[in-house]
Amino acid sequence: MSEDKSSSCSHSHQKHLDPNEPVKASSPTTSCCDMPPERTDWFLWSCLVITLAFYSLAITNVDHSMWYGVISHSVQELINTMWWSVLLAIFFVGLLSKVPQTFIVAILGKGGTKKGLWRATLAGVLLDLCSHGILMVGMELRKKGASLGQVMAFLIASPWNSISLTLIMMSLIGLSWTLAFIGLSMIIALSTGWLFDKLEKNGTLPSNPNTIALPKNFEFWKEAKSSFNTVKWDRQFMSELIQAGLNGSKMVVKWLLFGVLLASAIRGFVSLEDFQSYFGPSLIGLAATLLAATIIEVCSEGSTPIAADLMNRADAPGNSFAFLMTGVATDYTEVMVIKDSMKSWKIALFLPLLTVPQVIVVALILNNFWL
Repeated sequence: MSEDKSSSCSHSHQKHLDPNEPVKASSPTTSCCDMPPERTDWFLWSCLVITLAFYSLAITNVDHSMWYGVISHSVQELINTMWWSVLLAIFFVGLLSKVPQTFIVAILGKGGTKKGLWRATLAGVLLDLCSHGILMVGMELRKKGASLGQVMAFLIASPWNSISLTLIMMSLIGLSWTLAFIGLSMIIALSTGWLFDKLEKNGTLPSNPNTIALPKNFEFWKEAKSSFNTVKWDRQFMSELIQAGLNGSKMVVKWLLFGVLLASAIRGFVSLEDFQSYFGPSLIGLAATLLAATIIEVCSEGSTPIAADLMNRADAPGNSFAFLMTGVATDYTEVMVIKDSMKSWKIALFLPLLTVPQVIVVALILNNFWL
């Protein structure tokens, strides 16, 4: 910021540069002097209105035999499946906005390092949110200074590796296959994160402007205890937390609603059984799986039973793994949110470019091993 700005604006700008100050999700990237007025997001409101219309139609128990009946019930099913995870993610985003950046950096470790990638991957595995909820948290971590590799490792490792879904997977496909899938997904998350960090380091992909270095002699638990004791858990704090969570989640929610509508439209006009009949352990079956995972928007709770069905009915463990992993890497909601939040088509498109080939190799090995 230039020296001739007003003192009030300069003070606000310096506040956001202080690593010990929480950066709110709604904080502008420019100064308060030249902040443009917020525009109505017509895409968000259009998706919301259409979603509410179909959801309301489903409540009337409209006939499933008609295309609009299938779409309305699909919208109702998807919303009922993911609403809790989205609300929980909004809370986490708001909570992260209150956490000083230094603490996030201390927890995740330094970007561009093996320890940083391991911590981000483990965080993704342990956090119990669906793929869309994880996406909100991942974008907030980026704002807090996480490297590209850490964000991508977090996103790739997390969508179906939550504790609750792991237990469901064990009941559906058995302990050994569940552990194998978790281990393989972590390997892909680590390798993809490592590649993103390398591309960020050599300038192929843009670096994170929010990156900071930890202060010397920083003691995490001591600082955390001190900061926690200063928090006033009153109505104003909770109101600010919820507002920050809502502001930080708008970008994800609009693409999530669009994904729900598009997936429901596909269900209304294309039978899922037509896909399943071609999902055998062959190159054609794997190709069909990749295509289905790309165009069918399924949240993690919905992808788990479908993946189990590919394992048990189609005898194709590789296709099952590919459906779980490729849906994450090629999901248009995720690609568009990454593009919008990071202001880079290149970063968004590098996600499937680097991840999908690894998934294909692992899937082919699993199918051949099974046979």
